[in-house]
Amino acid sequence: MQSTRLTAIRHGETAWNVDTRIQGQLDIGLNELGRWQADQAAQALVDADIDAIYSSDLLRAWDTARSLAKLRDMDVITDVGLRERGFGDFEGHTFAEIEARWPDEAQRWRRREPDFALPGGGESLTTLRRRVIETVVRLAAAHVGQHIAIFSHGGVMDVLYRAATGQTTQAPRTWTLHNAAINRLLWTPEGITLVGWGDVEHLQSAEAPKSEPRDDATVAARLAHPG
Repeated sequence: MQSTRLTAIRHGETAWNVDTRIQGQLDIGLNELGRWQADQAAQALVDADIDAIYSSDLLRAWDTARSLAKLRDMDVITDVGLRERGFGDFEGHTFAEIEARWPDEAQRWRRREPDFALPGGGESLTTLRRRVIETVVRLAAAHVGQHIAIFSHGGVMDVLYRAATGQTTQAPRTWTLHNAAINRLLWTPEGITLVGWGDVEHLQSAEAPKSEPRDDATVAARLAHPG
């Protein structure tokens, strides 16, 4: 059977992740912990038989991918189809600011209305899902019989999990989208299937730099909207 192994990795942490500030397609770099996470993920994958490394062209994903590429002496191939969801006017604002400034739109966002395009030129979940699946299928089909690494964003990881498990766009999220987690999938012409999800064993170290403390509300918000 024609198949391609996919290892999908979310970018390392950024300061805006900590602040629950929507990044979307703004180009935000990794913080100290995020750079450490990128290096740990690279070490965990250095001996894997990876044939190509693809990344979103946004800095936080590309920089995470570069850690692995440097260890393996490979190039990072960027693809705009792997970008985070376009959040339009929400980009640059915290969840609390969005709730205060756009209460009606924020409610529709929380309800995960599939065809609701975010204000200011943002993408709908339907548009995001179509873009991500078309991109990943195109990349996988170009590497039949091989293994590729894909470095991207929380929204992209969410689409891949839903596609691999048959979850609808509106289904409540019960799975993790950790920064720098290693997720494993398989592509065949019949679709994408799940092999393993949310591997963070490589991040379980007392040597990790400390992030800013987060209260329970912040953690819940990040799980609901990983942008």
